[in-house]
Amino acid sequence: MAAAGGNGGRSCFVLGASGETGRVLLRELLARQLFARVTLIGRRWLGLGEETGAAVEQVVVDFERLSEHAAAFRGHDVGFCCLGTTRAKAGVDGFIRVDRDYVAQAAELARAGGCKHFVLQSSRGANQRSRFLYLRVKGEVENLVQAVGFDRCTILRPAVLLCKRQESRPMEWIAQQFLGVVAWVFPTAYSIPVEMVARAMVASVLQPGKGKVEVLENGDIHKLGKAVSQQGT
Repeated sequence: MAAAGGNGGRSCFVLGASGETGRVLLRELLARQLFARVTLIGRRWLGLGEETGAAVEQVVVDFERLSEHAAAFRGHDVGFCCLGTTRAKAGVDGFIRVDRDYVAQAAELARAGGCKHFVLQSSRGANQRSRFLYLRVKGEVENLVQAVGFDRCTILRPAVLLCKRQESRPMEWIAQQFLGVVAWVFPTAYSIPVEMVARAMVASVLQPGKGKVEVLENGDIHKLGKAVSQQGT
């Protein structure tokens, strides 16, 4: 695995930087100084600390008219996508629009803009033929992103994310408490810390790819995230 640092003037963008994984991913990218420029593409401006420095740019876009913001996706070597919502928050149509349509259109714009490597956070069990809406939509967007034709596409399928959410999700909180205990016995079986997912996303850029499309299941994410965390910053 390549060493951190030495960004060589490379650029990346992050979709979903306001979410749990996206926030941690941004910290990892800045700490490791992998890119000379990190562009956050989102629907609103994020309040970031001064420690982010001049390396971080923010572009506010209207996802309903994303084609009008093609310039935001130009000139990046790598694209990280953590974009997503929930059915409870956005409704069925809103969930499909955000998790599938927005992501697929962003991938197309990124590829047209010169992006070579697209890193997508999906979900364990993603399958376009699933009876469950969430897993079916995740499977559909995986296929759509692969079809865009990036030089390299990395798809991560984490299990239940262990994190401290900013928004209140009572049932998810209860599940996380249970899975946090289970994780002590079966650390890679049912859950994964959000920090591990973010580190694995970073690690996927640091190491050579295993083919044009690489799908990382929960156990793979644990291994990859642990490897990069042991290297330190």
